[in-house]
Amino acid sequence: MTQIAAKPLPDSAGPALAVATPTTIRRRGRVGREKTNWTTMVILCLCALTVLLPLYVTVSMSLKSTAQAVDGNAFSLPSPIDFSGFTTAWELTNFPVAFVITALVTAGTVIGTVLLAALASYAIVRNWEHRLFRWSFFYLLATLFIPFTVIALPQIQLTGLVGLANPLGVTILHIMFQLSFSILLFTAFLRSIPLELEESARIDGATTWQTFRQLIFPLLAPMSATVAIFAFLASWNDFMMPSLIIADAAQQTIPVVQNIFQTQFSTNYNVSFASYLMAMAPAIVVYLFTQRWVMEGVTQGAVKG
Repeated sequence: MTQIAAKPLPDSAGPALAVATPTTIRRRGRVGREKTNWTTMVILCLCALTVLLPLYVTVSMSLKSTAQAVDGNAFSLPSPIDFSGFTTAWELTNFPVAFVITALVTAGTVIGTVLLAALASYAIVRNWEHRLFRWSFFYLLATLFIPFTVIALPQIQLTGLVGLANPLGVTILHIMFQLSFSILLFTAFLRSIPLELEESARIDGATTWQTFRQLIFPLLAPMSATVAIFAFLASWNDFMMPSLIIADAAQQTIPVVQNIFQTQFSTNYNVSFASYLMAMAPAIVVYLFTQRWVMEGVTQGAVKG
């Protein structure tokens, strides 16, 4: 078939209008009708099942009575629904106190990580030509390869010597261990912000601090949300650091409190799973409402423009 060439209309008819060719029509028809990659679909479904099935068992077991929980059928629905497991777990673990301590540690970690990482990243990116700032960045990246278990004993001794064997010490350590990865994300995002914006602000008389606070930090909002979510999940779910650092059992976080009372949960599966569900529910809720900012921040930080 002979293709019809696009011909402009005469000048008197106004701007030239292109006539769609059969090739263009065929290309447009393919949009929205791509083939489904069934291999990828199956893999994604299997990955989803590895998360959804344990979550279903946790919710189902927590809503059963003690007799139903030990009947050997973890996938059966609770009949009738029994909330006694939540009541027992709430009282046994002193959940309100542990929840408040965990929330304070997590909030301090999130705020401290976002502010310190943003400030450090801004200084590094805008002074990259200076050797000290480049070496500082590489030093921070190197700390990503040092696991906490390697330096656990020195950290325990130091926090004990300076009186930080408490939730405040855990908060400070959480911030320090989150800085490297957070600075890596922030620096990638800052390089996508045009330097001309800052030059315009300085022409208007803004200082460095005013430029960062009023111009740069608001532009970092997507990446700040991403860093905050990662810091929240890491701090809320952390077990090892609070268990090693906090000396007073009455000031422990939720993951450690659950482990302390694990022996009392051993024969009461409904109480055990109710405790697990109460502990992970805040993290699940926060991630469900903020997960779109994770991909948005990472994507914008990876694209130059």
